[in-house]
Amino acid sequence: MAVLYLLLSCLILLLNLASKVDATALTTAIGANERLCFYADVDKAGEKIGFYFAVQSGGSFDIDFEVKDPNEKVLLDGMRERQGDYVLTANTVGEYSFCFENDMSTLTEKLVDFDIMVESEPRREAPAKPGQLSEQTSALEESIFRLNGMLLNIKRTQKYFHTRENRGFDIVKSTMNRLFWYAAFESIGIVGIAFLQVYVLQTFFTKTGSRYRV
Repeated sequence: MAVLYLLLSCLILLLNLASKVDATALTTAIGANERLCFYADVDKAGEKIGFYFAVQSGGSFDIDFEVKDPNEKVLLDGMRERQGDYVLTANTVGEYSFCFENDMSTLTEKLVDFDIMVESEPRREAPAKPGQLSEQTSALEESIFRLNGMLLNIKRTQKYFHTRENRGFDIVKSTMNRLFWYAAFESIGIVGIAFLQVYVLQTFFTKTGSRYRV
């Protein structure tokens, strides 16, 4: 019975943690001279907002960004940033905007991976029956919170390596394209020079001089 109560407490705690988190992970393409905005609702003052983004490909892997509260007050902004990971407290209830702008690029499209998370502060609730397994439940809660923090760190590390992989692939792809066109133009130049040499030699040996009668 004690084990069943402990498992039930764990399940309730995990459900409470899951219900306090609202996250959106997206990947979007932002064209040249384009501005895109995304929105997240905050239902209660004091909630935490997590904002992560990373430019995966395009140009110099940089983008302008801006975060505003429901009163159009700028909370975060940056120019030519490659990536960012921010946590801020929402003091106003309403709709928060997260905008990306690709004004610095006139031709190149940018691929941006971003994550918007609205999370309440974790609150521990007292067990249904005070005095029963309180110490075990408290220790279990501590373990769950530690595991939650470790999982978040692993998630951030995965995002970091994912970004590095995409950027490396984009650089390799761009280098391959440049090498291909360099080799193509070099081949065309060699063929052109060969034809020019043949033409010059043919003209030199077939040219007839002028004859004069004495």
